[in-house]
Amino acid sequence: MSTMTTSSSSPSSPAMDVFWENVRTILYALALAMAIRFTIAQPFRIPSGSMQPTLEVGDYIVVTKWSFGYGRFSFAPLEGLLPHGRLFGRGPERGEVVVFRPASEPERDFIKRVIGMPGDRIQMVDGRLILNGAAVERESLGPVDFEDEDGYVEHIQAYRETLPNGVSYTTFDRNPRGDLDQTRLYVVPEGHYFMMGDDRDNSDDSRRSVGYVPYDNLVGPAQFAVASFDSTTSLLRPWTLFTGFRSERFLKPVE
Repeated sequence: MSTMTTSSSSPSSPAMDVFWENVRTILYALALAMAIRFTIAQPFRIPSGSMQPTLEVGDYIVVTKWSFGYGRFSFAPLEGLLPHGRLFGRGPERGEVVVFRPASEPERDFIKRVIGMPGDRIQMVDGRLILNGAAVERESLGPVDFEDEDGYVEHIQAYRETLPNGVSYTTFDRNPRGDLDQTRLYVVPEGHYFMMGDDRDNSDDSRRSVGYVPYDNLVGPAQFAVASFDSTTSLLRPWTLFTGFRSERFLKPVE
């Protein structure tokens, strides 16, 4: 007579049940966070002053992913696994502040203002923006005091610039005789955009290494600053999260 052996598992302990329930909760939360990041909105920190005074160093902004549809860079860092093209796509409007990946540095996120649309002719002459042969409307705001990321107060010439579609914003002109204020004529290729920073002499944009930005490389438009911290803030000194918080920029729209 043969004997049959059977195995039985002992009931799991309450402690193990709690452990695995916590693991499942964490995994669900991570999956939800990734789904939101890839399809709805993503936060970005502003690390440089190229978009001053619209965006300041230390701003944390929210970029919506659906606004321009979904391309490869909507799902960074997984873009290498995805094809070119966009799903549910639309182009940006002139004057929008957008996050993108330049063709010259596709591994880095940049944020600038859309100045030129496909087919536009753009040039800087004596610090004036010339768009399709006409100078863009510009009003002098005079020298303004601006505190930079290191707490140093600068006296900078500011202007109110208004694009042909009515989008208006403030620009800084630190050096009206600088090389970025006297440029060649740029003709924006089809399917590309011309980007510029609002701090005109302090921006690596389409006038420099960024070049023309392909439509496929757009990530999304900046909507608002969810928080902002000055240069005194440090996680090693938790109280500075309160003393260095810029309350005036909390939920400030990006315009």
